[in-house]
Amino acid sequence: MGNLLDQIHSPKDLKKLSPEQLPILANELRKFIIDIVSTKEGHLGASLGVVELTIAIHYIFNTPIDKLIWDVGHQAYGHKIITGRKDIFETNRQLGGISGFPKIEESEFDTFGTGHSSTSISAILGMAIASKIKGDFEKQHIAVIGDASIASGMAFEGLNHAGVSNTDILIVLNDNAIGIDPSVGALKKYLTNVKKGTAKDENIFECLNLNYTGPIDGHNLTVLLQELERLKTVNGPKLLHVITTKGKGLQKAEENQVMYHAPGKFDKVTGELMKKPTLVQPPKFQDVFGKTIVELALKNPKIVGITPAMPTGSSLKFMMDEIPDRAFDVGIAEQHAVTLAAGMASEGMVPFCNIYSTFLQRAYDQVIHDVALQNLPVIFCLDRAGLVGEDGPTHHGVFDIAYLRCIPNLIVFSPLNEIELRNIMFTAQLGLDQPIAIRYPRGRGVLIDWQIPMKKLKIGKAEELKSGDKIAILSTGPIGNLVKELIAELESKERIGHYNFPFIKPLDHQMLNAILAKYSAIITIEDGTIIGGFGSAIVEFANSLQINKNIKIFGVPDKFIEHGSVTQLYEIAGLDKLSLKSYIENLL
Repeated sequence: MGNLLDQIHSPKDLKKLSPEQLPILANELRKFIIDIVSTKEGHLGASLGVVELTIAIHYIFNTPIDKLIWDVGHQAYGHKIITGRKDIFETNRQLGGISGFPKIEESEFDTFGTGHSSTSISAILGMAIASKIKGDFEKQHIAVIGDASIASGMAFEGLNHAGVSNTDILIVLNDNAIGIDPSVGALKKYLTNVKKGTAKDENIFECLNLNYTGPIDGHNLTVLLQELERLKTVNGPKLLHVITTKGKGLQKAEENQVMYHAPGKFDKVTGELMKKPTLVQPPKFQDVFGKTIVELALKNPKIVGITPAMPTGSSLKFMMDEIPDRAFDVGIAEQHAVTLAAGMASEGMVPFCNIYSTFLQRAYDQVIHDVALQNLPVIFCLDRAGLVGEDGPTHHGVFDIAYLRCIPNLIVFSPLNEIELRNIMFTAQLGLDQPIAIRYPRGRGVLIDWQIPMKKLKIGKAEELKSGDKIAILSTGPIGNLVKELIAELESKERIGHYNFPFIKPLDHQMLNAILAKYSAIITIEDGTIIGGFGSAIVEFANSLQINKNIKIFGVPDKFIEHGSVTQLYEIAGLDKLSLKSYIENLL
């Protein structure tokens, strides 16, 4: 009979198979995902866990006419393969290839773009209400959401509305007790009790007026097909509780679900991770944060650490392991994390609120209303700032400078390297009278001698790294290291000055006055948006003094940058050495 997956180019082909053939297809689909991800990298465990569910949904429902949304989208690889992207799946997350997340422009089967969690219920409800208004009562609306994502505030807002909407939507709760890290919170405990049969008599979802079914085995295709077929005929808002195992089908991925969420390259047969060269490498920025906060917290009892569901990725896990009473994973709840930190700061604690740059966007009102307006000294540590690479536009941390710089009372700091990161963390915990946002990238910078004492920084001070007489390059953040390398390669290096501005706000006005008086041309460079960023701040300052200077801003252009390697994306954004060198040589 050959390989069944070879015959599947769309859900129409899937429906030609008998139900008895579907478990065979599930094994082939799981093997296909493992084969590709083992060499091309990407998100593994989540997609392996929903292979049967993916097949069952596309088998029973009439996608893309019936609308299907995958929450976050880590688990959508099987969906992409079944819906016509099998032959190009090896381009997943690569420049010019398909996205690692559902993307509305990529396929008609990607009903709604996802990348940040907990948006599916609101989106599918909006689609269902639109269908109802248009008089279309045949179309089905399905959202697949994980137990970690459904605990988020936005998901509860959607559930709250769905329960009184009288719309025909199906929410499939994919319950595997883990997001990227293990799920946390009271809802997780409730779902555990449901699975064990020890939950209280009242069902939380039924109390929200949802027609609840489950829990059922998410790897049993017979049960899945029967239940999904039945639910097609049930009117109103429904929730199907499905139990799955993240990493299903690869033993290593089942045993270490955190590591195999996105494991990098691995042996597709054994699951063993590919060993990387044992070179002496600088630590990752997030590990410097994690080790430094522990070092500081052991001496300062007021320090607390907070993260919304990213303890491993942010390395707050170090503190959770060593000082568990003062480190908090609050689940996928960015708004809560920020205001929790504000509450702690109001009582004299020193909260380090660690959130990925792109995820802080979800708590913008709380940063303004609960922290900055009240001038509470919360220390925001924004991981994954700048262009992050293969995760693409949903995860690029390029907007934070622009959206934070405009907020009164808030200090914005971008360290040149990990040493500056340690120094600003040390400075902040000594006691500030206002909040601060410290942004740093994913990846590695410089080797650190952990024995060198941290030092207190003077707020708002820039640093002259090199003097010149014609062109001044003003950099903020680790991209300044690229500028250092470039200047060293130029023949006319003596004509170029280089200035590090870790404090984007407040700016060092004294240093800026000296630079504007000395140099005929100014270049600014940053790994954030050109509009409203660091370069804009320099132009604003020059304009305030009515100084007419040639100021060129290098930054991320006014468009969403696709996915690809960080090196490729910096070239696309014009932030590579060649682009900067060409501009400098024209000025000289």
